Amino acid sequence: MSLRVKAYAKINLWLDITGRLENGYHSLNTVMRQVDLYDTVTLTPTGSGEIEIICDNPAIPVDRRNIAYKAAEAFFGAVGFTHGIKLEIDKKIPVEAGMGGSSTDGAAVLTGLNQLFGSPLAVGQLCDIGGKIGADVPFCIVGGTAECEGIGEVKRRLCCSDFAVAVIKPNFSCNTAIAYKSWDESPIEGKAGFKQFCEDLSKEPKFWAGQMYNVFEVLQKNPETDRIKALLLDSGALGAAMTGSGSAVFGVFETLREAQTAIKNIPFGCKFAVNAL
Repeated sequence: MSLRVKAYAKINLWLDITGRLENGYHSLNTVMRQVDLYDTVTLTPTGSGEIEIICDNPAIPVDRRNIAYKAAEAFFGAVGFTHGIKLEIDKKIPVEAGMGGSSTDGAAVLTGLNQLFGSPLAVGQLCDIGGKIGADVPFCIVGGTAECEGIGEVKRRLCCSDFAVAVIKPNFSCNTAIAYKSWDESPIEGKAGFKQFCEDLSKEPKFWAGQMYNVFEVLQKNPETDRIKALLLDSGALGAAMTGSGSAVFGVFETLREAQTAIKNIPFGCKFAVNAL
C-alpha cells in the first residue's frame, strides 16, 4: 500500500541571525509560514531493507545526500527496525529558492513513515529526529505559522492573519552554506522589533507586511532582489522580502486574485501566486 503526502513550501516573514554556536550552526530568530505550494512524496513499502528515491527533477540527488533519504534512515533507526521503502518525489517547489524544498520533503517522509507503520512516534519525537537532519524540518512537520529560534526549534505557534503571496524565483540560485558564511565574515547585529513583529501578525497584513526582515538581503546586497521587491511593491504588495537565504522573493497581498494580477506585471523568472496556509 502506498501513501501520498503533500510537502508544503515555507516562506520566512522574518529571518535574523543572532550568533554562531560552538558546533558551527547559527542561532536564529525567524517566523515561518507554510504556503499552498507543495511537492508530492509517495511512499511505498517494499520489504527490501533498502531506501530508494525516484525524483522527476534531475538536479535532485537520489542518494544519502537527499534529506528524504536521511529522514527514512533516521526514522527506521528510531523505531528499531528496518523496512524497505521507495520514495517518489514530484518536485514543484523551486530548488535553492529559500522555500524549504528539501526540508519539507524530509518532513513528509517522517510523517508518512510514521503513519504507514502505525504511528509509533509522537510529533515531538518526529521533530527531534527532523532537527538533526535539517534546521527547517521541525517547522515543516508542525506547519502553520511559527516562531522558531536556535537552529530551528519551534518555540511557539503564532496566530497570523490570512493573506496571499506572489513569489518570484529569479534565474539564479543561492547556496545556503555560502550565504551563512557571508555572515561569519561580516556579522550583523540582530535587528530590533522581532517580538513586536510576532505579536502584530494577528492583525491585518497591512499592519505588519511592511516590517518584514531578512538579514540575507542586507548581506547579499543583490540589485536583482531589490528590483523584484520594487516591482512587487509597485504592483500593490503590502510588503516584500526575500525568503530563506534566497533567491526567491515574495510579496504579501490581501487576496489571491491581487497576487495573481501582480505576477502578470513581472516579466521574468519562475513565478506563482498562492495562499498562505
